[in-house]
Amino acid sequence: MTSSRVTMEHIARIAGVSVPTVSRVLNGRDGVSSLTRERVEDLLREHGYRARHPARSGEIALIDVIFPEIDCAWESEHIRGIEAVASAAGVAMVVSSLTGGPVATGQLLRRLRLGRTDGVILAGGSSAGTMRAALSSLNVPVVALDPASRLVGEVPTVGAANFAGAYNATRHLMDLGHRRIAMIAGHPEIRCSQARLDGYRAALGREGVVEPGEFSFESGLTAARRLLAAAEPPTAIFAANDFMALGVYEAARRLGISIPARLSVVGFDDLPGARWASPPLTTIRQPLRDMGRTAAGTLLSLARGESIDPHVRMTTSLIVRESTSQQGGVQLGGERFG
Repeated sequence: MTSSRVTMEHIARIAGVSVPTVSRVLNGRDGVSSLTRERVEDLLREHGYRARHPARSGEIALIDVIFPEIDCAWESEHIRGIEAVASAAGVAMVVSSLTGGPVATGQLLRRLRLGRTDGVILAGGSSAGTMRAALSSLNVPVVALDPASRLVGEVPTVGAANFAGAYNATRHLMDLGHRRIAMIAGHPEIRCSQARLDGYRAALGREGVVEPGEFSFESGLTAARRLLAAAEPPTAIFAANDFMALGVYEAARRLGISIPARLSVVGFDDLPGARWASPPLTTIRQPLRDMGRTAAGTLLSLARGESIDPHVRMTTSLIVRESTSQQGGVQLGGERFG
């Protein structure tokens, strides 16, 4: 049975409960035993139930944007780009996060089953398999924005050229004469982390010295303190995002190491605060707002049945500021480093 023909009456009949009971489950209301709730939710997922509302004559009224969490400028920039396209098209948007874990995810899926969305943008880690599988059963258009893992199947994606960005960041440091160039990598389970690590190693032509990080200020601080305490510390550090680069700044400050006189630093993302760091941060600009615009435009085209580019990879660019400088006239012993 297709999702357009599945009704609450049909679900109630299979589950052996009343239609009001199914309605209470859909709306997350009390008065239903946990066993019955679980059985009804399983049937709703299995049959791809989605509430039917009066036809809109092809009009797109509402899209959902889902993040794993919303806690920094990265998400804000994406939201601004999505909002610009949605507003221009007269489409409302609802922004949600999954920070509440299974409870938040369950509440979100219950709302989506009520049929009040015309499409969904899954950002970052929210595009994980469980969420994608649940949405596929609802028969709504889905676009993955900067997915955390490699996606298979028919989900369109919008991402950035992470490998090229990391390659250019490392080449910039090499062109300044640096040879002891270390990297603070991102979370190993996130797709862009591996691409940035690969770009660093490709430019360097060897494995290099890599410290693990988790895309947070604290992990950048911890990793940089280890690197700078080495017998032969790096003269330059490439951090896989701006937050970790600012952690490098703090480690250098505590150790009395001047940036860029004794240590050059490059980040990745070009978040709004990067230009206000002291010194202003050299970084790789990821077009976060444009990525949001592109994801929204792709979703609206998909919802209208128009042709789309299923996999968009947007260009990154090197933004040179004051955190990098020439490593002139010094024997760096690069072969011993890494």
